[in-house]
Amino acid sequence: MTSAVHASRSHLVLIPSYNTGARVLQTVAEARAQWTPVWVVVDGSDDGTDQALLALAANDPGLRVWVLPQNGGKGAAVLHGLKHALAAGFSHALTMDADGQHPAALIPAFMAASMNRSDVMVLGRPVFDASAPMLRVRGRRISNGWTNLETLGAGVGDSLYGFRVYPMAELVAVMQRQRWMRRFDFDTEAVVRLAWRGVKPVNLDAPVKYLGADEGGVSHFRYGRDNLLLTWMHSRLMLEFAGRLPGLLWRRFKKLPPFQP
Repeated sequence: MTSAVHASRSHLVLIPSYNTGARVLQTVAEARAQWTPVWVVVDGSDDGTDQALLALAANDPGLRVWVLPQNGGKGAAVLHGLKHALAAGFSHALTMDADGQHPAALIPAFMAASMNRSDVMVLGRPVFDASAPMLRVRGRRISNGWTNLETLGAGVGDSLYGFRVYPMAELVAVMQRQRWMRRFDFDTEAVVRLAWRGVKPVNLDAPVKYLGADEGGVSHFRYGRDNLLLTWMHSRLMLEFAGRLPGLLWRRFKKLPPFQP
């Protein structure tokens, strides 16, 4: 590591990983070139990357690797890391995917935004290039529309982009109160429930790149399965939103400036 690496005792990088092959090693190297510490939670992978990551961590005090015995989903892996990070005295975590889609070079900027306002969640707002599948780009607009409704227009720029900085205590409190948010539904439900708790979003533009197989890209997204999961998630959130609506409206109007005739 060079002297350009930013170090923090309050903010860490947290990377959940499941069967991403050698690409995770490059992602970790890119993250470590920007920040310390970096933690990786291997979510029941059976591709041998757990051993490769453990070997890297053995020679790098800025890298820590947790290996889970079986796959529990992205949210479950993130929650595992968050609990240990809180116990270690950290307050915020920047989550990023292991598959190379997220821009490690922007880690310092996102962390700086979080340190400047520690009470907010700093959310990546994706800037797509030609590699983005149009079906997924259009599909996320639907999820973003539902999220905008469920949060009464709280200002969430994108509900699905997982490159973001969370206040960990707030997020762990949200996740421990219910059994969802453990798989692909994690990213969206996290921002909705945090917004319900009054955690404001700050949106920063960030590029997203979909890597092809020839570039080592690995995707576990399944259109049918995961879109059904998102539909079920938004159905649950809308039912809960209906019950929360009076309180959300009260909080919204209470913060409006007084009327000037």
